[in-house]
Amino acid sequence: MTTSAHPSANWTHLRSLEAESIHIIREVAAQFERPALLFSGGKDSIVMLHLARKAFWPAKLPFPIVHIDTGHNFPEVIQYRDDLVKEIGERLIVRTVDQAIAKGLVHEEPAVGGATPSRNLAQIPTLLDAIAEFRFDALFGGARRDEERARAKERIFSFRNDLGQWDPRNQRPELWNLYNGRIRRGTVAGDGGEHIRAFPLSNWTELDVWEYIVVEKIPVPSIYFSHQRDIVIRAERICPTSDFFPARAGERVERRTVRFRTVGDMTCTAGVESPASNPMEIIAETMACRTSERGARLDDTFSDAAMEDRKKEGYF
Repeated sequence: MTTSAHPSANWTHLRSLEAESIHIIREVAAQFERPALLFSGGKDSIVMLHLARKAFWPAKLPFPIVHIDTGHNFPEVIQYRDDLVKEIGERLIVRTVDQAIAKGLVHEEPAVGGATPSRNLAQIPTLLDAIAEFRFDALFGGARRDEERARAKERIFSFRNDLGQWDPRNQRPELWNLYNGRIRRGTVAGDGGEHIRAFPLSNWTELDVWEYIVVEKIPVPSIYFSHQRDIVIRAERICPTSDFFPARAGERVERRTVRFRTVGDMTCTAGVESPASNPMEIIAETMACRTSERGARLDDTFSDAAMEDRKKEGYF
């Protein structure tokens, strides 16, 4: 595989993005009383956490890290999360879909075709319950505008009502990089109030993220790199198999060399066949690729507005 020029050639561009992101992170910390950083263990949230640590170094983060765990995550990602938090010594809050099911906030969908359905939508009430529990008034998310059309509609500060919902018509102007964080805060535990989702990586691309990972020498979970895994072909996509996501009747389990461009619930994240075994090879692949990484997400195929519909309900 032909590799691209070293990312250090884009040093000025990457440092400009870094400075903007750090400005946004500090702005949120200054405007809000109870912010938190949403962390999935994916490359975008890893870079966002790295930037947040830079923003306040040598002090600790002035907010916790929050992971909404579906219970169907890749084991490699959960192990990476736990190892990272232990290494950096920051506070991690984990709320699980299983907990939300036990509390009656969400119900497990029935299995269809012998496979467990995605818990992706079940993250919404789980997240909103965590917001109400801790009275978070701002949440950092790692979304980027190049991922998906609905992402591109949002501002850097995304206003959410007291139900956690996003309305594209209620977005606030951000002229001259001025961010309006005025909200009605919750007054007691259980009353989440309005809040803001802030996206420090809005102006980054997938290529920018990988180049920054190389320049800053940031470790990422191993599933981003080429490896052998048992898969099935479903709806023309490479789907991983597991104890909770078995092959359906008539499907043939194959062992292929794959990697994952995006990390999410295992039941809705498809892989790609690839020999890329290090960040530089991934950069070369990304430069040649003509589809967004979200093209490998099964949860975005239900309709043309699948992501936007989820965000209106309170999704990340």
